[in-house]
Amino acid sequence: MRFALQAGGGTYAEILDWARLAEAHGLSGFAIPDHYVRGGAYNLDSEESALDALAVMSGLARDTESIELFLLVSPVTWRHPAVLAKTYATIDDMSGGRFTLGVGTGWLEREHRLFGLPFPETGTRFAMLEEALQYLRAAFSDPPQSFHGEHYAFEAFDMNPRPDLKILVGGTGAVRTPTLAGRYCNELNAYPASEEDYAAKVQIARDAAADAGRDPDALLISSSGVLIAGDTDEEYRERLERFAESIGSPMEEVEEGLRLRNSPRGTWTEVREILAGMERAGMDRFWIQAWGDKPADIGRALDRLRQ
Repeated sequence: MRFALQAGGGTYAEILDWARLAEAHGLSGFAIPDHYVRGGAYNLDSEESALDALAVMSGLARDTESIELFLLVSPVTWRHPAVLAKTYATIDDMSGGRFTLGVGTGWLEREHRLFGLPFPETGTRFAMLEEALQYLRAAFSDPPQSFHGEHYAFEAFDMNPRPDLKILVGGTGAVRTPTLAGRYCNELNAYPASEEDYAAKVQIARDAAADAGRDPDALLISSSGVLIAGDTDEEYRERLERFAESIGSPMEEVEEGLRLRNSPRGTWTEVREILAGMERAGMDRFWIQAWGDKPADIGRALDRLRQ
């Protein structure tokens, strides 16, 4: 199993420090989320503005040397796929081919409301996501192809530069998200679930790839999450309490949410067992989300995970 790091929020200098830490540890990737307010899933009431993720990624493309860079993920409600296409090609050029574009439906309604952005119902957002993926595949195909959908359209031409497209879809969806990943993407980022449920998502993605005439084994499967763990149960519970306090939620509620999602938690032995179960279900990579962590915490986590 490969490990990667996702860190978001803060100044550009702080994010760059995390990226260089991931590079120094030889991780398989470094990712940032695409939110317009900091906090995301762990602090839904946050009103602290975040930096623009694609602008940050452009800086990381020049200020890092070897780490693979990922956007994990950009809501399709933020930008027209033409903007994503041209920005992807630009960052790919700036990074020497080290950039993977992540796209999703978007889910944080309050974030859209604060900035006056439309937030269509779920079915419409999934339709927009699939059309955006079709648009990107058409634009980066060799030769380029035309695409005409309900929401977006692309006339076949060589927009130049037109590098190989590396794209990821992520989310919690049990059917539509893995299906879209299988049809169009290089990587499915599916959030933790029970071994049985996770295996079902993987199978749906691989079946969709095969149905689309793609190599199902070429699809990389990953998951993401914070690691709340300790060498002992007492240390785990201390870290859980601190995490719950940082997001303003009761510890019992946080623990139940982690249990329902089967997020890696507990002693490090228990964390490794949970990750091993997801690996049996098909997971190739786990993205460690640095939420309130310090660099030393990530280094310690990697030491424990690699035992």
